[in-house]
Amino acid sequence: MSEARAGEPPARRPRIGLTGGIGSGKSAVADMLREWGAAVIDADAVAHELTASGGGAIEAIRAAFGEALITADGALDRARMRELAFADPAQRARLEAILHPLIGARLRALARTLPGPYVVLVVPLLVESLARWRERVDRIVVVDCAPELQVSRVMRRSGLEAGQVRSILRAQATREQRLAAADEVIDNSADLDSLRRQALELHRRMLQRAQEI
Repeated sequence: MSEARAGEPPARRPRIGLTGGIGSGKSAVADMLREWGAAVIDADAVAHELTASGGGAIEAIRAAFGEALITADGALDRARMRELAFADPAQRARLEAILHPLIGARLRALARTLPGPYVVLVVPLLVESLARWRERVDRIVVVDCAPELQVSRVMRRSGLEAGQVRSILRAQATREQRLAAADEVIDNSADLDSLRRQALELHRRMLQRAQEI
């Protein structure tokens, strides 16, 4: 690998696109990779930053959707926007047209500056916009488990009812679509130790790949 200046990440590092449906365990895998030194960037966290009070997307959202979608403290009303976006694909597309360019720019900036031997971009809806992400990452890693497990995990952590979780699943790519897009699959149908072993194997492969660049 070519050497970077002291304190700076190398100019070119391997990039993983890490994805999976709600409740699949992708955040747990991302946390493990971060613990071991990877530069982990969460697209959802960036989106929350952009739609918080004073965030970079707020004025464009206000102009497109009106004050009804902005809370009293100046943030996006996520509950109302979620209802609107799930009910009307055209409104979801309007929101995405505002957010996606801003998220993309922020992700690129973070990928240039965060330290670590390789970059992990955690993108829940990566498969839903696959053409754009294929050219941004070297490998797509999908964290997978049965839909029944996803439902039970989300219910346990969030308090949502089964029907609500299944509605979210239906709005995402199918399990089959994610698996078809995957370069690698991490199976999260067993226990945490199994998940950690697979994540560690991925980490070691990415370290090797980073050394070869």
